[in-house]
Amino acid sequence: MARLVVIYRTPKDTAAFDKYYFETHVPLAQEIPGLKKFEVSQGAVGSPAGDPGIHRIAMLHFDSMAAIQAAFASPQGQAAAADVSVFSPEPGSVQMLIFETRQV
Repeated sequence: MARLVVIYRTPKDTAAFDKYYFETHVPLAQEIPGLKKFEVSQGAVGSPAGDPGIHRIAMLHFDSMAAIQAAFASPQGQAAAADVSVFSPEPGSVQMLIFETRQV
């Protein structure tokens, strides 16, 4: 399995962010080919060290790294990726991590 984790820093207007994210971005992302599971954090994102300044975390599950690459080469993946800058345009406001996973 492989994952794409997207970390969104806390925006100035969290209500506007959430409205756009759930009404526009999530439906776009759900159309990405090869997406097996799409999870989004609910409630506050915390850290043992205090407020991490993170508003939302998304976890997208795929079969493999190759599946992630193919997904984001597709028109649906390109549209979802381009949409991120619409609702989270500040530099450094989004971090994306891609990795393979294994059971331990």
